[in-house]
Amino acid sequence: MELVYEILKSMWNTSLSYKGVRTNMFGIPQFKNKSDNTIRSTMSQMKNRGFIENYDQCWHITPGGREYMRMKINSLKKFPNIFKKDAPKNLMVMFDIPEKQKAEREWFRWHLKKFNYKMIQKSVWVGPSPLPKQFMDYIEKIRLKSAIKTFKLAKSHNFDK
Repeated sequence: MELVYEILKSMWNTSLSYKGVRTNMFGIPQFKNKSDNTIRSTMSQMKNRGFIENYDQCWHITPGGREYMRMKINSLKKFPNIFKKDAPKNLMVMFDIPEKQKAEREWFRWHLKKFNYKMIQKSVWVGPSPLPKQFMDYIEKIRLKSAIKTFKLAKSHNFDK
């Protein structure tokens, strides 16, 4: 997961610190595997994006940071597979989800695999149609719809050839 998400998650319900270093509930410093420069740079970006603010000599999550967390948590919503393994592969899905939405892109690819879609190229997949309505409604809710195009194929794609 991205560092911004991890930092916000650690700040969500905690204000524990030891000598200015944020710690988990056991007092163990977090983010030991990240360099000071990486943490400092990420914190600066988060402050600029309005996710965190510094007052009383301590960093706090802002309402904007909480909203970002809610979106990230919601982006992990899971949908059941309604397709049979041998369902005809007659829908092509093409997408171009920006790098800044990497988590959503990985979530989307994971669901395509779960729905028995096969990858033709990194962002071109073929599988059964139609995609579930609840899934497509959720795609619109998390603002991915404009990055995704679907095409109904005239005949089912055969991967055995």
